[in-house]
Amino acid sequence: MDQSASFLQFIESRHSIRAFLPEAVPRQTIEQILATAARAPSGTNMQPWQVHVLTGAARDRLVAAVCDAFDHVAAEHHYEYAYYPAEFFEPYLARRRKVGFALYALLGIAKGDRAAMQAQHRRNFEFFDAPVGLMFTIDRSLGQGSWLDYGGFMQNVMLAARACGYDTCPQAAWNQFHRIITAQLGLPENEQLVCGMALGRADADAPENRLVSERAPLAEFVNFHE
Repeated sequence: MDQSASFLQFIESRHSIRAFLPEAVPRQTIEQILATAARAPSGTNMQPWQVHVLTGAARDRLVAAVCDAFDHVAAEHHYEYAYYPAEFFEPYLARRRKVGFALYALLGIAKGDRAAMQAQHRRNFEFFDAPVGLMFTIDRSLGQGSWLDYGGFMQNVMLAARACGYDTCPQAAWNQFHRIITAQLGLPENEQLVCGMALGRADADAPENRLVSERAPLAEFVNFHE
């Protein structure tokens, strides 16, 4: 297999993991992943990303604080920015429902079982048991272009992790509890949470890790102009 085909297959092999093994990730490996990811392009080389790495006691404190808020006062916490539209519409609604139902089917969660769905959503705030939690932040004064650049950086993080034998799950859900995260990490006023990410080694026996979401065919999103 030539190098280009191998690399394309490598990209296709990445998918979000929702159950991790507890084994630690060496700090040297985390640093290597982030240093490689930082080769992502950014407008005028601004490099707008800031990363907060949580392991050990720091990770556990954040998990405990956010899970407590999720269990008791979730309604008091709101997303700082709109990651999703106020109302879903097609084709995005169907795609969202399909991946959600597929996950619940693997976990044996029946349609309408709100308690089980909530319990699964809560797993986000345990980093799905991953030993490493990453929190990505950005300066509030930066514009939309820097947020676009951030996506390239985060994709690099996920691919670099795969290259090192580890897996990830990007998590927008953490943003609901940005006030708690800001306090726990001592973030300055100008630093805004973008999202979180779980990092570790996938639990191969967990049924939820068999979920590989579909992608739309090219005809649905590519337009050739000749």
